[in-house]
Amino acid sequence: MSSLRDLEKCGQSLWLDYLKRSLIESGELKTLIQRDGLKGVTSNPSIFEKAIAEGDEYDKTILAFAKQGTPSVTEIYEHLAIADIQAAADVLREVYDATKGEDGFVSLECSPYLANDTQATIAEARRLWAAVSRPNLMIKVPATEAGLPAIRALIGEGINVNITLLFSVKTYRQVAEAYLGGLEDLKASGGDPARIASVASFFVSRIDVAVDEALEAHSSEGGAVHGKVAIANAKVAYAAYKEIFAGDRWEALRKVGARTQRLLWASTSTKSRDLRDTVYVEGLVGRDTVDTVPPATMDAFRDHGAIEPDAIEHDLDAAKATLTTLAGLGIDLDEITSKLIVEGVQKFDDAFDELLGAIAERSRSKDVGLTRIEAGSDAATKAFADEMEAWRKGGLIRRLWSGDASLWTGTDEGKWCGWLTVVDQELGDVDALQRFAEHVRQEDFTDAVLLGMG
Repeated sequence: MSSLRDLEKCGQSLWLDYLKRSLIESGELKTLIQRDGLKGVTSNPSIFEKAIAEGDEYDKTILAFAKQGTPSVTEIYEHLAIADIQAAADVLREVYDATKGEDGFVSLECSPYLANDTQATIAEARRLWAAVSRPNLMIKVPATEAGLPAIRALIGEGINVNITLLFSVKTYRQVAEAYLGGLEDLKASGGDPARIASVASFFVSRIDVAVDEALEAHSSEGGAVHGKVAIANAKVAYAAYKEIFAGDRWEALRKVGARTQRLLWASTSTKSRDLRDTVYVEGLVGRDTVDTVPPATMDAFRDHGAIEPDAIEHDLDAAKATLTTLAGLGIDLDEITSKLIVEGVQKFDDAFDELLGAIAERSRSKDVGLTRIEAGSDAATKAFADEMEAWRKGGLIRRLWSGDASLWTGTDEGKWCGWLTVVDQELGDVDALQRFAEHVRQEDFTDAVLLGMG
């Protein structure tokens, strides 16, 4: 029996932080469920970008879909992602049924471009929930300031939510409050809290990376907390979880079938060579928690992982002392975690940009070369980078590809957005273009006049 199954004996659910079509079609996902006791799958823009850009398994589907009229790259992405999410949810449905809705979930992320827009996030989550149409779906919403009211609203409507990019205990308490408020809203409106599941994805290794960077100025004193802050922070969060899901308020919800919002340990791959490659999985074993693990870390734990039951509850005083020592060095963990969520949203924005770019490239003929245009000066490069940053923050890239005329004046520009898809249209009739080019050569034309706007 796989050693990964021992996590289940300790009351922890194992999820996979990875998804691509071949994982499902090859039967590997089914094998992970049967052999290792896998109970869920998480995805994000970075995962989909790697799956699409690093192989050719999506090419036929992308090209076939691109030929059906003039879909945007965002539409093609959603077509691919929703199909994969549905297929994975169907494979995991047996887990969902066997655990009576406790596990067996697949997570799909709202567009990261919307992370700072409450109403847009709510609308996107509703749309994706309806499009996937599986009870074992979780919609991922980031723990930004705008995300918190969206979490409460979605839970109150009966939509399962995976709260992502969670780094601080303070924010975790706000997330748990949004969950409880959402359950109370659902109950008050006549809904069934027993049908709701939610996890709070608490990121781990990224904290140690950021702290270690801050510790570089304290080389003689920082050794006492090097590689220890992330797990210490998680232990304090777990103590908060046990406190929150107790008492009269929770008891009233529990009596109508509500489940606790489990902490999910995310970012569990080890990024420092000084640490054991399974340190975050081993240090975070705990009851009523989820650990989402990337494939390489899962393989490492299967090979040589060591399990200590309830490790997350051990040495809580020592964990608090680690955080006190960090503060004594003049390093503000709240400041670090606030920066991490901003960077996390940015990384997902960047990954989503790369994902849409990869789909656009894959949707074109393989024999067509593209010319890359680069800025000719440092000033132009900076101006371009600043403008791209503004577009990412405002979600303008998504709006551009959807042909949103309000990016300009909001009048009749919507009629003039064909240039967004003109390359794909022309490549669809490349034979005619080649015949025209040959005709020009044969007739020895020397000049061309371009008539038009622009």
